[in-house]
Amino acid sequence: MLDALTLVTGVAALLLAAWCGFAAYRDEPTKDWHFIGMAVVTLLALVQLVVGTVQLARGEEPEQGTTIFVAYLLGAFACVPAAGFMSLAERTRWGSITVAAGGVVLAVLEVRLYDIWGG
Repeated sequence: MLDALTLVTGVAALLLAAWCGFAAYRDEPTKDWHFIGMAVVTLLALVQLVVGTVQLARGEEPEQGTTIFVAYLLGAFACVPAAGFMSLAERTRWGSITVAAGGVVLAVLEVRLYDIWGG
């Protein structure tokens, strides 16, 4: 797994969490700019999903098992979009809090992916 990609994705997720957390602090719902940020983080997670799949197809194996690695890859990819859709249903500050929580969860998943791969 690419360590740099995992680090960039985790940092981007934490930046998104801080940004949406600040919006929640200011009592604002998620806005269009937040969704652009979510799209960028989701794109990074998609790139990571593709890279991980390609590495598995080439015969490389994660240290802690392929099944758990693929499950974490899919969870990391779905984390921020799920939080974004939930924030659309809740157009108050709680929507921003939901996205902030999704960003923190994605950062934790990135650390776990690094561990699973054998980092």
